[in-house]
Amino acid sequence: MKPEEVRGLWLGLLAVVLFAATLPMTKLATGSAAAPALSPAFVTFGRAAVAGLLSVLYLLWTRSAFPRGRQWGVLAFTACGIVVGFPLFMAMGLRHLESIHASVVTGILPLVTAVTASLWLRQRPSFGFWLCAVAGSLLVVCFMVLRSGAPGSSAQWADLLLVLAVLSAALGYVSGGQLSAQLGAERVICWVLVISLPLTVPVALLNWPSQPVASVSWGGFAFLALFSMWLGFFAWYRALAIGGTVRVSQVQLLQPFLSMLMSVPLLGETLDALSVGFALAVIATVFLGKRMPVGSSAPPVQPGESATKGVA
Repeated sequence: MKPEEVRGLWLGLLAVVLFAATLPMTKLATGSAAAPALSPAFVTFGRAAVAGLLSVLYLLWTRSAFPRGRQWGVLAFTACGIVVGFPLFMAMGLRHLESIHASVVTGILPLVTAVTASLWLRQRPSFGFWLCAVAGSLLVVCFMVLRSGAPGSSAQWADLLLVLAVLSAALGYVSGGQLSAQLGAERVICWVLVISLPLTVPVALLNWPSQPVASVSWGGFAFLALFSMWLGFFAWYRALAIGGTVRVSQVQLLQPFLSMLMSVPLLGETLDALSVGFALAVIATVFLGKRMPVGSSAPPVQPGESATKGVA
Protein backbone atom coordinates (compact mmCIF):
# COMPACT_ATOMS: atom_id res chain seq x y z
CA MET A 1 0.00 0.00 0.00
CA LYS A 2 1.32 3.42 -0.96
CA PRO A 3 2.15 5.96 1.80
CA GLU A 4 -0.62 8.31 0.66
CA GLU A 5 -3.14 5.46 0.83
CA VAL A 6 -2.08 4.70 4.40
CA ARG A 7 -2.45 8.39 5.26
CA GLY A 8 -5.86 8.35 3.64
CA LEU A 9 -6.95 5.44 5.82
CA TRP A 10 -5.83 7.21 9.01
CA LEU A 11 -7.63 10.38 8.02
CA GLY A 12 -10.68 8.30 7.19
CA LEU A 13 -10.53 6.73 10.65
CA LEU A 14 -10.40 10.16 12.28
CA ALA A 15 -13.42 11.26 10.26
CA VAL A 16 -15.32 8.08 11.16
CA VAL A 17 -14.71 8.65 14.87
CA LEU A 18 -16.16 12.14 14.54
CA PHE A 19 -19.05 10.90 12.42
CA ALA A 20 -19.76 8.07 14.86
CA ALA A 21 -20.49 10.65 17.52
CA THR A 22 -23.00 12.33 15.22
CA LEU A 23 -25.86 9.97 16.13
CA PRO A 24 -25.68 10.33 19.92
CA MET A 25 -24.90 14.05 19.64
CA THR A 26 -27.93 14.54 17.39
CA LYS A 27 -30.06 12.69 19.94
CA LEU A 28 -28.70 14.94 22.68
CA ALA A 29 -29.49 18.03 20.63
CA THR A 30 -33.02 17.08 19.54
CA GLY A 31 -34.18 15.10 22.56
CA SER A 32 -37.01 12.61 22.18
CA ALA A 33 -40.66 12.86 21.19
CA ALA A 34 -41.56 12.73 24.89
CA ALA A 35 -38.93 15.28 25.94
CA PRO A 36 -38.05 17.43 22.91
CA ALA A 37 -35.15 19.87 22.97
CA LEU A 38 -33.94 21.64 19.82
CA SER A 39 -36.10 21.04 16.75
CA PRO A 40 -34.71 18.81 13.95
CA ALA A 41 -35.04 21.74 11.54
CA PHE A 42 -33.01 24.06 13.77
CA VAL A 43 -30.34 21.41 14.37
CA THR A 44 -30.05 20.69 10.63
CA PHE A 45 -29.96 24.21 9.29
CA GLY A 46 -28.39 25.81 12.34
CA ARG A 47 -25.34 23.58 12.38
CA ALA A 48 -24.88 24.12 8.63
CA ALA A 49 -25.20 27.88 9.08
CA VAL A 50 -22.50 27.96 11.78
CA ALA A 51 -20.21 25.75 9.71
CA GLY A 52 -20.97 27.87 6.64
CA LEU A 53 -19.89 31.09 8.35
CA LEU A 54 -16.67 29.40 9.46
CA SER A 55 -16.19 28.25 5.87
CA VAL A 56 -16.43 31.83 4.60
CA LEU A 57 -13.53 32.78 6.89
CA TYR A 58 -11.51 29.75 5.76
CA LEU A 59 -12.02 30.47 2.05
CA LEU A 60 -11.03 34.11 2.53
CA TRP A 61 -8.00 33.17 4.62
CA THR A 62 -6.76 30.67 2.01
CA ARG A 63 -7.70 32.96 -0.92
CA SER A 64 -9.50 30.08 -2.55
CA ALA A 65 -10.53 30.38 -6.17
CA PHE A 66 -14.20 30.28 -7.08
CA PRO A 67 -15.62 27.08 -8.57
CA ARG A 68 -16.20 27.15 -12.30
CA GLY A 69 -18.94 26.10 -14.67
CA ARG A 70 -20.73 22.90 -13.83
CA GLN A 71 -18.83 22.59 -10.54
CA TRP A 72 -21.50 24.83 -9.04
CA GLY A 73 -24.13 22.26 -9.93
CA VAL A 74 -22.15 19.43 -8.33
CA LEU A 75 -21.71 21.51 -5.18
CA ALA A 76 -25.45 22.13 -5.03
CA PHE A 77 -26.12 18.42 -5.54
CA THR A 78 -23.68 17.55 -2.74
CA ALA A 79 -25.35 20.11 -0.46
CA CYS A 80 -28.72 18.45 -0.97
CA GLY A 81 -27.24 15.21 0.35
CA ILE A 82 -24.98 16.17 3.23
CA VAL A 83 -26.23 19.61 4.30
CA VAL A 84 -29.98 19.02 4.13
CA GLY A 85 -30.91 15.40 3.44
CA PHE A 86 -28.77 13.37 5.80
CA PRO A 87 -28.88 15.59 8.93
CA LEU A 88 -32.58 16.44 8.58
CA PHE A 89 -33.80 12.89 8.03
CA MET A 90 -31.49 11.63 10.76
CA ALA A 91 -32.62 14.22 13.31
CA MET A 92 -36.28 13.55 12.56
CA GLY A 93 -35.79 9.80 12.88
CA LEU A 94 -33.85 10.02 16.13
CA ARG A 95 -36.75 11.84 17.77
CA HIS A 96 -38.51 8.43 17.83
CA LEU A 97 -35.64 5.91 17.93
CA GLU A 98 -32.62 5.18 20.08
CA SER A 99 -29.18 6.06 18.81
CA ILE A 100 -28.12 2.39 19.02
CA HIS A 101 -31.02 1.41 16.78
CA ALA A 102 -30.01 4.07 14.24
CA SER A 103 -26.42 2.80 14.37
CA VAL A 104 -27.53 -0.60 13.06
CA VAL A 105 -29.63 0.87 10.25
CA THR A 106 -26.93 3.29 9.12
CA GLY A 107 -24.34 0.50 9.23
CA ILE A 108 -25.29 -0.25 5.64
CA LEU A 109 -24.00 3.18 4.54
CA PRO A 110 -20.54 2.00 3.33
CA LEU A 111 -22.14 -0.56 1.03
CA VAL A 112 -24.69 1.95 -0.23
CA THR A 113 -21.81 4.36 -0.85
CA ALA A 114 -19.95 1.68 -2.82
CA VAL A 115 -23.05 0.92 -4.91
CA THR A 116 -23.53 4.63 -5.56
CA ALA A 117 -19.87 5.03 -6.53
CA SER A 118 -20.04 2.10 -8.95
CA LEU A 119 -23.09 3.56 -10.68
CA TRP A 120 -21.59 7.06 -10.68
CA LEU A 121 -18.35 5.81 -12.26
CA ARG A 122 -20.23 3.48 -14.63
CA GLN A 123 -18.55 0.36 -13.26
CA ARG A 124 -19.72 -3.23 -13.47
CA PRO A 125 -19.84 -4.83 -9.98
CA SER A 126 -19.75 -8.60 -9.83
CA PHE A 127 -22.70 -10.81 -8.97
CA GLY A 128 -21.17 -11.38 -5.52
CA PHE A 129 -21.10 -7.63 -4.89
CA TRP A 130 -24.81 -7.27 -5.68
CA LEU A 131 -25.58 -10.36 -3.61
CA CYS A 132 -23.90 -8.77 -0.59
CA ALA A 133 -25.73 -5.50 -1.22
CA VAL A 134 -29.09 -7.28 -1.29
CA ALA A 135 -28.23 -9.40 1.77
CA GLY A 136 -27.17 -6.34 3.77
CA SER A 137 -30.32 -4.48 2.79
CA LEU A 138 -32.52 -7.43 3.80
CA LEU A 139 -30.77 -7.64 7.16
CA VAL A 140 -31.50 -3.98 7.82
CA VAL A 141 -35.13 -4.43 6.78
CA CYS A 142 -35.50 -7.47 9.07
CA PHE A 143 -34.02 -5.53 11.98
CA MET A 144 -36.38 -2.63 11.39
CA VAL A 145 -39.40 -4.95 11.21
CA LEU A 146 -38.42 -6.73 14.43
CA ARG A 147 -37.86 -3.50 16.31
CA SER A 148 -40.37 -1.05 14.89
CA GLY A 149 -43.59 -2.47 16.31
CA ALA A 150 -47.02 -2.32 14.69
CA PRO A 151 -47.43 -1.29 11.02
CA GLY A 152 -47.75 2.46 10.64
CA SER A 153 -46.16 3.16 14.01
CA SER A 154 -43.96 6.20 14.56
CA ALA A 155 -40.94 3.90 14.81
CA GLN A 156 -41.56 2.50 11.33
CA TRP A 157 -41.83 5.99 9.86
CA ALA A 158 -38.63 6.89 11.71
CA ASP A 159 -36.86 3.91 10.13
CA LEU A 160 -37.89 5.12 6.68
CA LEU A 161 -36.37 8.49 7.54
CA LEU A 162 -33.12 6.74 8.47
CA VAL A 163 -33.10 4.98 5.09
CA LEU A 164 -33.55 8.33 3.34
CA ALA A 165 -30.68 9.69 5.45
CA VAL A 166 -28.41 6.86 4.29
CA LEU A 167 -29.27 7.43 0.63
CA SER A 168 -28.68 11.16 0.99
CA ALA A 169 -25.29 10.66 2.65
CA ALA A 170 -24.12 8.16 0.02
CA LEU A 171 -24.93 10.55 -2.82
CA GLY A 172 -23.25 13.43 -1.03
CA TYR A 173 -20.14 11.41 -0.21
CA VAL A 174 -19.59 10.24 -3.77
CA SER A 175 -20.29 13.55 -5.50
CA GLY A 176 -18.15 15.46 -3.02
CA GLY A 177 -15.38 12.89 -3.22
CA GLN A 178 -15.21 13.23 -6.99
CA LEU A 179 -15.15 17.02 -6.87
CA SER A 180 -12.40 17.08 -4.24
CA ALA A 181 -9.88 16.00 -6.89
CA GLN A 182 -10.44 19.37 -8.60
CA LEU A 183 -11.13 21.86 -5.81
CA GLY A 184 -9.35 20.25 -2.90
CA ALA A 185 -11.00 18.33 -0.08
CA GLU A 186 -11.32 21.20 2.38
CA ARG A 187 -12.68 23.59 -0.23
CA VAL A 188 -15.39 21.16 -1.29
CA ILE A 189 -17.16 21.09 2.06
CA CYS A 190 -16.54 24.83 2.54
CA TRP A 191 -18.10 25.77 -0.78
CA VAL A 192 -20.96 23.34 -0.19
CA LEU A 193 -21.70 25.08 3.10
CA VAL A 194 -21.20 28.59 1.74
CA ILE A 195 -23.60 28.20 -1.19
CA SER A 196 -26.12 26.80 1.30
CA LEU A 197 -26.03 29.91 3.52
CA PRO A 198 -28.93 31.69 1.76
CA LEU A 199 -31.07 28.72 2.82
CA THR A 200 -29.54 27.62 6.12
CA VAL A 201 -29.32 31.00 7.87
CA PRO A 202 -32.95 32.13 7.43
CA VAL A 203 -34.38 28.65 8.12
CA ALA A 204 -32.26 28.38 11.28
CA LEU A 205 -33.44 31.78 12.49
CA LEU A 206 -37.08 30.91 11.77
CA ASN A 207 -36.68 27.76 13.88
CA TRP A 208 -34.75 29.36 16.75
CA PRO A 209 -36.00 27.77 20.01
CA SER A 210 -38.68 29.80 21.75
CA GLN A 211 -38.21 28.00 25.08
CA PRO A 212 -35.09 27.52 27.22
CA VAL A 213 -33.01 24.51 26.15
CA ALA A 214 -30.69 22.48 28.38
CA SER A 215 -26.98 23.17 28.05
CA VAL A 216 -26.31 19.53 27.14
CA SER A 217 -28.48 19.94 24.03
CA TRP A 218 -26.58 23.08 23.05
CA GLY A 219 -23.36 21.14 23.58
CA GLY A 220 -24.56 18.44 21.19
CA PHE A 221 -25.47 21.14 18.67
CA ALA A 222 -22.03 22.76 18.96
CA PHE A 223 -20.31 19.42 18.31
CA LEU A 224 -22.49 18.83 15.24
CA ALA A 225 -21.74 22.28 13.84
CA LEU A 226 -17.97 22.22 14.39
CA PHE A 227 -17.00 18.58 13.95
CA SER A 228 -19.79 16.63 12.23
CA MET A 229 -20.64 19.34 9.71
CA TRP A 230 -17.22 20.89 9.11
CA LEU A 231 -13.93 19.51 10.40
CA GLY A 232 -15.02 15.90 9.99
CA PHE A 233 -15.52 16.47 6.28
CA PHE A 234 -12.08 18.08 6.02
CA ALA A 235 -10.63 14.74 7.03
CA TRP A 236 -13.19 12.65 5.14
CA TYR A 237 -12.91 14.24 1.70
CA ARG A 238 -9.14 14.44 2.01
CA ALA A 239 -9.11 10.73 2.84
CA LEU A 240 -11.30 9.92 -0.17
CA ALA A 241 -9.06 11.98 -2.45
CA ILE A 242 -5.73 10.44 -1.48
CA GLY A 243 -6.80 6.96 -0.38
CA GLY A 244 -9.56 6.17 -2.88
CA THR A 245 -13.32 6.14 -2.31
CA VAL A 246 -13.71 2.35 -2.27
CA ARG A 247 -10.71 1.68 -0.02
CA VAL A 248 -11.30 4.44 2.51
CA SER A 249 -15.03 3.77 2.80
CA GLN A 250 -14.14 0.40 4.36
CA VAL A 251 -13.05 2.28 7.49
CA GLN A 252 -16.74 3.03 8.03
CA LEU A 253 -17.12 -0.60 9.14
CA LEU A 254 -16.13 0.66 12.58
CA GLN A 255 -18.70 3.44 12.70
CA PRO A 256 -21.76 1.48 13.94
CA PHE A 257 -19.85 0.02 16.89
CA LEU A 258 -18.31 3.34 17.79
CA SER A 259 -21.75 4.96 17.71
CA MET A 260 -23.17 2.20 19.89
CA LEU A 261 -20.36 2.50 22.43
CA MET A 262 -20.71 6.29 22.58
CA SER A 263 -24.48 6.06 23.03
CA VAL A 264 -24.11 4.16 26.29
CA PRO A 265 -22.34 6.85 28.37
CA LEU A 266 -23.74 9.86 26.48
CA LEU A 267 -27.40 8.82 26.39
CA GLY A 268 -27.68 6.06 28.98
CA GLU A 269 -28.83 3.57 26.34
CA THR A 270 -28.26 -0.16 26.76
CA LEU A 271 -26.60 -2.51 24.30
CA ASP A 272 -28.61 -5.66 23.61
CA ALA A 273 -27.79 -8.91 21.85
CA LEU A 274 -30.21 -8.34 18.96
CA SER A 275 -28.73 -4.97 18.01
CA VAL A 276 -25.13 -6.21 18.29
CA GLY A 277 -25.97 -9.37 16.34
CA PHE A 278 -27.59 -7.52 13.46
CA ALA A 279 -24.81 -4.95 13.45
CA LEU A 280 -22.23 -7.72 13.09
CA ALA A 281 -24.21 -9.35 10.30
CA VAL A 282 -24.63 -6.08 8.41
CA ILE A 283 -20.94 -5.25 8.77
CA ALA A 284 -20.04 -8.74 7.53
CA THR A 285 -22.02 -8.18 4.32
CA VAL A 286 -20.38 -4.78 3.90
CA PHE A 287 -16.93 -6.31 4.38
CA LEU A 288 -17.60 -9.11 1.90
CA GLY A 289 -19.16 -6.73 -0.59
CA LYS A 290 -16.10 -4.50 -0.53
CA ARG A 291 -13.92 -7.50 -1.42
CA MET A 292 -15.93 -8.44 -4.49
CA PRO A 293 -14.49 -7.43 -7.88
CA VAL A 294 -15.80 -4.33 -9.62
CA GLY A 295 -14.98 -3.78 -13.29
CA SER A 296 -15.29 -0.69 -15.45
CA SER A 297 -17.76 -0.58 -18.31
CA ALA A 298 -16.66 2.84 -19.56
CA PRO A 299 -13.36 4.59 -20.38
CA PRO A 300 -11.68 6.27 -17.43
CA VAL A 301 -12.95 9.78 -16.77
CA GLN A 302 -10.37 12.38 -17.65
CA PRO A 303 -9.24 15.00 -15.14
CA GLY A 304 -11.61 17.91 -15.13
CA GLU A 305 -14.61 15.73 -16.04
CA SER A 306 -15.11 13.49 -13.02
CA ALA A 307 -17.04 16.06 -11.02
CA THR A 308 -19.83 16.39 -13.53
CA LYS A 309 -20.36 12.85 -14.72
CA GLY A 310 -23.62 11.44 -13.49
CA VAL A 311 -25.06 14.74 -12.35
CA ALA A 312 -27.93 16.37 -14.22
